[in-house]
Amino acid sequence: MTYPEPLLDAAGVIVFVLLLTGAASLLGRYLTRLYFDDTPPAVIRTLEAPVYRLLGVDSGTEETWRGYARDLLLFSGIGAAFLFVLLLTQSVLPLNPAGVQGFTPDLALSTAVSFVTNTNWQAYSGEVAASYLSQMAGITVQNFLSAATGLAVTVALIRGLVRRETDRIGCFWVDLTRAVLGVLLPLAFVAALLLVSQGVIQNLDPYVQTDGGLQTIAMGPVASQEAIKELGTNGGGFFNANSAHPFENPTPFTNLVEVFLLLLIPAAIPFMFGEAVGDRRQGYVLYAVMLALFLGAFMVLYTAELAGNPLFVGTAGVPMEGKEVRFGLAGTALFATATTATSCGAVNAMHDSLTPLGGLVPLALILLGEVAFGGIGSGFYTLIAFVIIAVFIAGLMIGRTPEYLGKKIGAFEMQMAVVAVLTSGVLVLVLSGIALAVPAGTDSILNPGPHGLTEIVYAFASMANNNGSAFAGLNAATLFYTLVGSLAMTVGRFVPIVAILALAGAAAARKTVPPSFGTLPTHTLPFAVWLVLVILIVGALTFFPIFAMGPIAEHLQMPGGI
Repeated sequence: MTYPEPLLDAAGVIVFVLLLTGAASLLGRYLTRLYFDDTPPAVIRTLEAPVYRLLGVDSGTEETWRGYARDLLLFSGIGAAFLFVLLLTQSVLPLNPAGVQGFTPDLALSTAVSFVTNTNWQAYSGEVAASYLSQMAGITVQNFLSAATGLAVTVALIRGLVRRETDRIGCFWVDLTRAVLGVLLPLAFVAALLLVSQGVIQNLDPYVQTDGGLQTIAMGPVASQEAIKELGTNGGGFFNANSAHPFENPTPFTNLVEVFLLLLIPAAIPFMFGEAVGDRRQGYVLYAVMLALFLGAFMVLYTAELAGNPLFVGTAGVPMEGKEVRFGLAGTALFATATTATSCGAVNAMHDSLTPLGGLVPLALILLGEVAFGGIGSGFYTLIAFVIIAVFIAGLMIGRTPEYLGKKIGAFEMQMAVVAVLTSGVLVLVLSGIALAVPAGTDSILNPGPHGLTEIVYAFASMANNNGSAFAGLNAATLFYTLVGSLAMTVGRFVPIVAILALAGAAAARKTVPPSFGTLPTHTLPFAVWLVLVILIVGALTFFPIFAMGPIAEHLQMPGGI
């Protein structure tokens, strides 16, 4: 195919980033008013009051971090149980025009855990395995609730950093309700209407039979799920082809809209943070770190794919195998970077078909904790954990007790930050090792060698970091991967959340100390550079052997790769 100049793609990405930054800044201010002003918007107060009465919640009563964590875990457990039963029994429930059968218990468990943890890992084909009722009342509902849960945790963490000498960090039910009613529902409604206007389908029609019944075209309520799938950084998809399917993502314009949606709220959170702590520069620094990591990853992926696969000698143009011609290289690279820089996992191309160095980028972004820009809340609170570690290391280097936002960082806060950062990494290394050591793990490898190693590591990285994307060359619909994957998704989601809430509680109880001559400024460019280095060094020390044995080794095997 004839391909436009890279400079044109670069100009398009710059315009996209500018639009994203402007929208994120405005949304960040709105989020600040929603969560940190004494009086949130009147329409939100009107809408949330009946919800509190239904739940029996006193919106004026706040919890300690333990109470907050208890409510969150209870709520998530109930959601997982409901979705599990729904998937098991969908064959006898209404809104099942395709007559799909119920899920097997292990697949139902994996799917329920997946959507409740905001992972959206799919070991099934949506259009042939899930009924309309399961898609709407189960999967789409959890897309809202799991995203709202992540935002609630971040809000609680920010309260902990702002407050002093208290053991209260907020009410989970209030934070959850405001996330759904005040953020996700209105934005998803507008996004769904926009997607419908561009050709994304939204109906409850029976599947269409063509060619005398030889071909079946799936129908369904796609736009409503697609909107929150991206906006909530959920991932998954109504169709097995995900956002490469023309009914989910029909045009280059909808492709950009979907990338914009999945980055919007994560990009807005640093701006909310700066407003909430009373120093916008703190938010600007964190946004700059996110943006630098994101653009750096995009450039590496774009360059690797532009160079093409050296095995295809003599081919003209950009290699498009595994990519949608509708979106081109820039649209593919931008989507692949955005979906793994966040914890989204939606895909518009086959990551398994990327060049070795191109495939290294999404893998590395996931393994770094998806801090650029991260999922709704999850990436930001992981980034704050990295900030705590960076400040702590800097404090040791200059011989001072580390401080952040006027709060002393003690041993407990440091321990919780380390747990939040390293939990997923430990899971990936341990579970990948187990998968490589047992036949149940290796039998699913369809492409042995370095690429097969990458597929296994990518699968566990995606599950443990609650991303949900896959290299797709690995058969993960087996008992081993559904059960072990369920463990990875559960631990990878809730252990860091509990650690972050504990960190928030400890920070809220501390006094604020005035800055002194030796206080490390965390709103400056040098600190931003230092934070980027800490993130990259932690990732390099933890995962470089995996990178070397997987994508880098595969690259060196290719002609011209050495």
